[in-house]
Amino acid sequence: MSRLAPLSEEPINEEEQHSNSSNSGNNTKYSSKKGLSWKHWLKNHLSLVFFINKKSDLKTLLSVLGCPLFPVPLLPKQPLNQVCSSAQYIIQHFTAATGCRKLEGGVKNIFATGKVTMGMGDDFGGSAGSVPVAGAGASASLGGVSEKGCFVMWQMVPNKWLIELVVGGHKVVAGSDGNLAWRHTPWLGSHAAKGSVRPLRRALQGLDPIAVASVFSTAQYVGEKRISNIDCFVLKLAANQTDLADRSDSTAEMIKHVIFGYFSQRSGLLVYLEDSYLTRIQSPGTQPTYWETTMATKIEDYRAIEGVMIAHSGQSSVIITRFGDNLKAGLSITRMEETWTIDDLAFNVAGLSLDCFIPPKEVQKDSYPVDENLDWRSPLR
Repeated sequence: MSRLAPLSEEPINEEEQHSNSSNSGNNTKYSSKKGLSWKHWLKNHLSLVFFINKKSDLKTLLSVLGCPLFPVPLLPKQPLNQVCSSAQYIIQHFTAATGCRKLEGGVKNIFATGKVTMGMGDDFGGSAGSVPVAGAGASASLGGVSEKGCFVMWQMVPNKWLIELVVGGHKVVAGSDGNLAWRHTPWLGSHAAKGSVRPLRRALQGLDPIAVASVFSTAQYVGEKRISNIDCFVLKLAANQTDLADRSDSTAEMIKHVIFGYFSQRSGLLVYLEDSYLTRIQSPGTQPTYWETTMATKIEDYRAIEGVMIAHSGQSSVIITRFGDNLKAGLSITRMEETWTIDDLAFNVAGLSLDCFIPPKEVQKDSYPVDENLDWRSPLR
């Protein structure tokens, strides 16, 4: 079995995929898989405008908004003497506000269902001065047709998770068994993730306060900011250089991936997340092109579930900026947006076992051949 290219969270070229899928033979199959990676797509379609048709718009939405991963892995809880005093105070305030302390050691799994509405925004071009800024409460002017769908998510403490998302007739499944993260889409099949195993970003949008407290316990306090008329404390997390290198290759270098958590000074709750990652793309003999993706999520409607405050709705907006000296059209910006609501959430659901998180056979690490010279990786959030 040939080694699989990891999943990409960037747009996919449908026409190229269809052409590649008609090839046969082991070497051709590998080339087809590799050709579907977004770095290959970028090299041949740097002038692409995202709005080709409704179907490709939906694939773009699901690739970017469907199942993004958090920038950093979920680490063991740090001793208080190793956490800065400001971050320590903010996390203690958060755990008290959500009431999640009572669940520590008692929660084995989490189950959630919800609905989503996704849509593409306007496509922008021109100088840097025309770049729209993502802010809390700001709603993108969606130019395309919005798509509605639903999702179900299972999570087993501490780092096993599975999500099934259906939007516009397309089903995307992603998961982690604690050692390997993966995703399956109808147009790419099953693909493994790169770098360290990281939690699902959607779970940290107020659905799992224990994980929020744990991951931000190592964060850096960077000050205060008023956002959506709420005075907030701001904590920052960033992927380390080792993990960034693991998620890079010879033509695509991940330069940074950072996230900011905004915690209300009054309520102590997490009310806003904003993360950004920057990737440098350069093929031999060409000028580099840069892609920067910023995702901002407003988190609201906290309600008590078994005495724990859980966010039940929110909005996420994404801005994808493409720039570089070799782009004749200049700066290119694409926006997309998602609104989401939680219908049901429960702790310690009976019958959920480790077998539920076993990845597909084709992406299990033991299936990969050992070939140090095989360049199979592609950028991943």
